[in-house]
Amino acid sequence: MTTSPDGSRTSVVSVTSAPCPVVVVDQGGHVVELNEAAAGLLPEARVAETLTSPAWLADAHRTAGETGADGEVGEGFFSARPSVLPGGDTAWWLVEETAHRSAVQELELERERTRFLAEASSALLASLNLSRCMEVTARLAAGRLADAAVVIAPTGAKRPPMVVCDPQGTLEHSTVPVGAVPTVPGLAEALQGFPPVPSRWIEPDSAPDWLVPEGFGEVGSLAITPLPGHGVPAGALVLLRRAPRTAFTESEEAFSGLFAARAGAAMSAARLYAEQNTITETLMRDLLPPALRQVQGVEFAGGYRPSVDTDRIGGDFYDVHPPGEDCADSLAVLGDVCGKGLEAAVLTGKIRNTLQALLPMGDDHARILRLLNNSLLNSRHTRFVTMVMASVRREDRDVLLRLTAAGHPAPLIVRGDGGVEAADTGGSLIGVLPRITSRTADIRLAPGETCLLYTDGVTEAKGGPLGDAIFGEQRLRRVLGECAGMPAEAVVERIQMLVAEWVGDGRHDDIAVLAITAPKGAHLSAVDGTTAGRYTA
Repeated sequence: MTTSPDGSRTSVVSVTSAPCPVVVVDQGGHVVELNEAAAGLLPEARVAETLTSPAWLADAHRTAGETGADGEVGEGFFSARPSVLPGGDTAWWLVEETAHRSAVQELELERERTRFLAEASSALLASLNLSRCMEVTARLAAGRLADAAVVIAPTGAKRPPMVVCDPQGTLEHSTVPVGAVPTVPGLAEALQGFPPVPSRWIEPDSAPDWLVPEGFGEVGSLAITPLPGHGVPAGALVLLRRAPRTAFTESEEAFSGLFAARAGAAMSAARLYAEQNTITETLMRDLLPPALRQVQGVEFAGGYRPSVDTDRIGGDFYDVHPPGEDCADSLAVLGDVCGKGLEAAVLTGKIRNTLQALLPMGDDHARILRLLNNSLLNSRHTRFVTMVMASVRREDRDVLLRLTAAGHPAPLIVRGDGGVEAADTGGSLIGVLPRITSRTADIRLAPGETCLLYTDGVTEAKGGPLGDAIFGEQRLRRVLGECAGMPAEAVVERIQMLVAEWVGDGRHDDIAVLAITAPKGAHLSAVDGTTAGRYTA
């Protein structure tokens, strides 16, 4: 009896009838018998001579390997399984596994590539910064696809930006020299989004110095592939290998294309985000609250907090317009558009632009409100707005105010002794009725006294110990009483801090405050004796 490769017991037969190469070796390592297939596969094996080739099979027999062994024989790959014969000899059955091994290697390579692409996608999508995406693309390509990589982004400039990653992983930002793109075969086409030129068509010697990292050495092979974007090319990826490495295979070039597709999508998204962000910043610039300062000897300070902390604009607004040729007073405006978010901010921008156009008639509050009301009624917006206007003028050391509220909480006046009173002004909403009514109040502020304009986001802020109490006007008056004599900016910061503490992490409406303060300063006479002097704080 003897044992076949599958472990079953069969009757002893001559190895010459075996369907695969078989070599029988005795305990001393000498070849006892081998069939014709084994003789052709192992030309150095001779009967009665010691088995020495292949070395891996001789070692397996010498160490009495019971589980077999495998290794290369010529250009093929074989596995050898032992069967111990009754006399103590061992029959080694050789089964070719070249195709199977190749398939396993290809499968493992594809698994590795899939893992790399998944990791690359995560790394590339981690940032919407174009420069960062270029760095990640260059580093990943240099670490996995080649010895060094260059990423070039088309921007329409004469010197497109590029990122170079050397074999040590060091990144360098630079720009392509003017007119250098056409000198590199296939680069101009790649930047325009055309299919890549096969690397075998590109001479490595054609790589210019600006494309090769310093100290890289001789370029052995060069591949250029486009980085496809969303509708427009995102750039080009240049891969470099040191000599004497072989050229890129078709499989490697195809894999580079898969990586380039992911890198290009990430770079395109980053560039699109940058363009949209630039547009948004440009459009939003006029919607942001202005930076206030002292105007004509009067202190102005404002504060704004949108209903969503991640937003920068909303439905509350304030503005301070200095005196002009047609109006001797500064005009301060604070308003609250119905709603919040972007839609309210759009209407806010329209109202602010309309008020800017109506500045020449700033002395006539009723007329401004009437014209603004007509403008809103004739627009497609269905929202309304509440607003309070203040014409401000310095008179000696005092500040004179004319206040007109339209559907808005009346401004609060903080006197020097800490007393707080509401201005006697009021009126109807703007943008609802064909005709509106309003009442104007005249207020005089002594040095150190403040007039506070605020939106209902302050008084209706819900929070407190249990999170369900509103801040309320009485609490606001008490806080303002403690702010007597403070500069305008300090009053605004104090109110904002206390309201923020009251709200905590809870939801709230847009919050806006505007403080107008008569400074505790003295009048300085004009230097030339004719022009108006200025005031110190």
